Amino acid sequence: MEIITTTIQDLLIIKPKISDDDRGIFYETFQKKKYEKNGITANFVQDNRSLSTKGTLRGLHFQKNPHSQAKLVSCYSGKVLDLVVDLRTSSPTYKQSFRIILDAEEKLQLFIPKGMAHGFYVLSELADFVYKCDEFYHPESESGIHYLSHQIKDMWPMEVLNQNSLKISSKDLCLPHLDELSCEF
Repeated sequence: MEIITTTIQDLLIIKPKISDDDRGIFYETFQKKKYEKNGITANFVQDNRSLSTKGTLRGLHFQKNPHSQAKLVSCYSGKVLDLVVDLRTSSPTYKQSFRIILDAEEKLQLFIPKGMAHGFYVLSELADFVYKCDEFYHPESESGIHYLSHQIKDMWPMEVLNQNSLKISSKDLCLPHLDELSCEF
């Protein structure tokens, strides 16, 4: 596997080594020792899966301290535009955002450290999105930022901004904008 740094401190892209032949393909989706060797030491305790249709926007979510989560995300089928915002006040990349296309073709993974908001927009007809978390889900710690916060709205494709066919939960529509956020990491 190859580890690729991003413009956000500690946010990493993982490119798996894929073996393919006339039978199909094989690759490791996770192997603790290899990830630890590459600096990803999160102790993952929960796996989640989301099946979403085209035009769905999920996020931008995070859990507040003391239950913040590091995540390892990927798209097993379909294609999403994945967006991450650094919320760590001590980080040199505080309030900066990063986006990447995750899809079944390239099989890239994204390691998202604690203290970052995460969301994705489905570009394909259907997307099977999976992620590992290093902390259990705690409803009382659930939070997020509004997807149209002025610092990040230009990171989305035009169809998200037009909102004509956007599929988004009412809960996500009520999230605070980035400038209104009061929690710290």
